[in-house]
Amino acid sequence: MEKKEIIALDEICRYYYVGGETVKALDHISLSIYKNEFVAMMGPSGSGKSTLMNILGCLDTPTSGRYFLNGTDVSKMSDNALADVRNREIGFIFQTFNLLPRYTALENVMLPLIYAGYPKNRRLEMAKNALKQVQLEERMNHRPNELSGGQRQRVAIARALVNNPSIVLADEPTGNLDSKTSIEIMALLEEIHEKGNTIILVTHEPDIAIHARRVVKLRDGKIESDEPNEKPLSAKKTLSV
Repeated sequence: MEKKEIIALDEICRYYYVGGETVKALDHISLSIYKNEFVAMMGPSGSGKSTLMNILGCLDTPTSGRYFLNGTDVSKMSDNALADVRNREIGFIFQTFNLLPRYTALENVMLPLIYAGYPKNRRLEMAKNALKQVQLEERMNHRPNELSGGQRQRVAIARALVNNPSIVLADEPTGNLDSKTSIEIMALLEEIHEKGNTIILVTHEPDIAIHARRVVKLRDGKIESDEPNEKPLSAKKTLSV
């Protein structure tokens, strides 16, 4: 069965001009990611992985090159068009959770659906189902300050999944969590991947990247290596021990 290409990057460059100098944050990056892959993007500070994440997430546009997301060239889109693509195609999970403090867990998860124009009853149904998927339905009426760090990240994951996006983009999703909670979150991401979701995990931690099925390493704005992970570590098995 032929794999479906979700992301195709063709000679992507992102340059910044600082004090008369050209900084090559990304230097001719070509990369394909397929449906239901679990890919870790790794690299030291300054390697370009954050810039690449911003372009993959349609938060930034390349200086040159082309980015196809589900067959659509998004590399030259306007800001408004990119915002629409982000809301429809991409689920974000951030290190700092990015939850609105005055909103309940349910209201935070519903936010992308408001922007997408769903009616209220449908929003409620979809948000409740997303919270159920991350085993947090009993806390849906709690605000972020009433939740643990792991629970807040589960709310953020539910929010990322609620629109059924093409890709889930996780930026250092365990960076603010203790070791035990980190394993729990990675186990949840494994479950989400097993249900057919495409996950791109941005991390600098090898012990987190080892859960992915493929590891792309960046250095100095270029892809240093792109290898399958033949023996991914199962967080779910670690929890059951």
